[in-house]
Amino acid sequence: MSSIIFSILSIYVFIVMGYMAKYSFKERIDDKTITLINVYFLQVFLTFWGLLIRPIDISLLYAPSSYFAIVGIVLLISAFGAKLLFENKKEYSIATVAAIIGNTGNLGIPINIAIFGEESIPYTTVVNLVNVFVVYTLGVYYYSRGTYNVKTSLTNIIKLPILWAAIVAILLSVYQVPIHESIMKMLMMGAYASMTMQLFLFGIYLYGTKIKEISRKLLLWVMGVKFIVLPLSAFVVLVNLDLEPMLKGIVFIELMMPLAVANVNIASLYECKPRVVTALIFVSSFLFLGIIFIAVELLKYL
Repeated sequence: MSSIIFSILSIYVFIVMGYMAKYSFKERIDDKTITLINVYFLQVFLTFWGLLIRPIDISLLYAPSSYFAIVGIVLLISAFGAKLLFENKKEYSIATVAAIIGNTGNLGIPINIAIFGEESIPYTTVVNLVNVFVVYTLGVYYYSRGTYNVKTSLTNIIKLPILWAAIVAILLSVYQVPIHESIMKMLMMGAYASMTMQLFLFGIYLYGTKIKEISRKLLLWVMGVKFIVLPLSAFVVLVNLDLEPMLKGIVFIELMMPLAVANVNIASLYECKPRVVTALIFVSSFLFLGIIFIAVELLKYL
């Protein structure tokens, strides 16, 4: 259990740095500029590196396929319920999509290593890439819908270079195009810079964010979907799947991750209440510190 705690606390260093930077320099740090640099440039490196670091193997697709199916089921439930509860477009968008975008990379990968060992890395890496796809398709669409119409929201998905980078990287991997070691090192540098920048940005948005400003209904809904509806749906689906126990466990733990900092990137990019989203991430991260131990105990029943 101590390894899980250290895995969680270690990434919070960069969040604290971002908070302190904003606290120290105030308006001299432009939140939107950092978001644009991360989304349009650095995350392209992360996408390429993640997809090219190991060849795509059909045997690795069982876990991400299960993950994506469960996310799809919960998204339908969430969208239907949010439509009934939230009249404000921005709150509806947040209520629909925030809970399904979890921190499967920065937090999910090290925690699965702590639980299952390094043999979990290929599976968690591919699950994280599926989550990246969810972020930059469904996430972009719904957060964009908080401000724009359907046509513009769909166009916003196509405009992001990350999606095109992913397509190119998948083709290179499928056709086994050799990538020079120096290029892979360069991509890795950009990938780690992107992950660090995301955490730093979360800390920046955390400064000045007040949890009491969030609608109680929105807070309860998002946390309920994240830590009740999603785990229950995952448990029911995984119990009935013929997968190795470790694969079921990896998928379940990844789905239990708190809201991803990527939510802030997209909410900020499309002006969909990024500080409200930041507060929701903070609350989910706090609750997760206790819920993760319950999740680990539930693994024996999958």
